[in-house]
Amino acid sequence: MSSPSVWTFVMIDLAGFTALTEVHGDEHAANLAVDFAATARSALGPADRFIKAIGDAVLLASPDPPAGLDLAQRIIAACTAKDQYLQTRTALHHGPATQRGDDFFGATVNLTARLCAHAAAGQTLVTGPVADAARTLALTITDLGEATFKNITEPTPIYALDLGASTSMQSMDPICRMRIEHDRAAGYLRHNGHQYWFCSLDCATQFLRQAESEPTPT
Repeated sequence: MSSPSVWTFVMIDLAGFTALTEVHGDEHAANLAVDFAATARSALGPADRFIKAIGDAVLLASPDPPAGLDLAQRIIAACTAKDQYLQTRTALHHGPATQRGDDFFGATVNLTARLCAHAAAGQTLVTGPVADAARTLALTITDLGEATFKNITEPTPIYALDLGASTSMQSMDPICRMRIEHDRAAGYLRHNGHQYWFCSLDCATQFLRQAESEPTPT
């Protein structure tokens, strides 16, 4: 039986994947998930490990928090550079885990997964040791206080990091949640004083149907 080893675990998933599947279908969603896993693999450093893909999420491990932060930044940057891609949700947590074959198990991995699910679209959440490393790298950190997660006894102090910048010329399709470069969008609409950009005419049509069904203000 192998003893636990200490790693910085990185979990990243695609925010809005279910909405995208509903709008664009299973084939498109499957292709996106495969591309996302390949993108994560291509970002690995020499000491990083790709543990597994779980649907639209990937679990990776780095030897220490600075390496984990570098890995997460590379993946986020690669995804941001892709047109009509979903935003990422990212979590990093450092601690011991037990390895079986190519997989890892234990409380550290479980908390990383809970933290990733807790993150908002475009957000990176980390725990204390990773936040300490981020400070030495002069990254922008926001203390979010303690959070309580299912099946985890003690509240966990969490922090938000700025690991990836979005461009002002991007918007999120309100229907399928895909990130859209304005100069490549299928079109845009103004509704209630806001401008919305769309990846396809199908999404624009669905948006119009939903807008028309809204109650008229009195």
